[in-house]
Amino acid sequence: MTTSTTERPIVRPDLLAVLEDGGYRITEPRRHVIAALDMKDEGFTAEELCNELTSVGRATVYRTIKLLQKSGVICKLAMPDGAPRYSLARVDHHHHTVCVRCGTIGEFKHATIERLLRAVSQEVSGEIVGHRLEVFISCTDCKDPVRWPVDAEFGHRH
Repeated sequence: MTTSTTERPIVRPDLLAVLEDGGYRITEPRRHVIAALDMKDEGFTAEELCNELTSVGRATVYRTIKLLQKSGVICKLAMPDGAPRYSLARVDHHHHTVCVRCGTIGEFKHATIERLLRAVSQEVSGEIVGHRLEVFISCTDCKDPVRWPVDAEFGHRH
């Protein structure tokens, strides 16, 4: 599912280069984690990755995800069930869609959101240091049952 409003091709970051540039050692287990992440087209949980990489220690998987998240190439999303999901960042500044049926994570950019943030920054007594926007959707072609019902805790229904 592609939700990006741009027509540019998706550019995936070189995850090994990101770690090397950050001064981190590239161990064989980390290479396995990176190889698995390079194959991901959809969102994933750390546990799903651990289950795929039985030869890699759980701590290595979690630490590598955290390092890549800190570097800005992996996004962490708060899911309605409380378990975070991750996705590889494919555009610079972006926001996410999450299918409440299948869990597919998409990315989008929209100029109106950026204008809204600039307007808000003019109205608040302080500097905006971050924000998060996740739009919960039901995929057009998705036939899965609802996995995460959207309730008051995660926003309002449309």
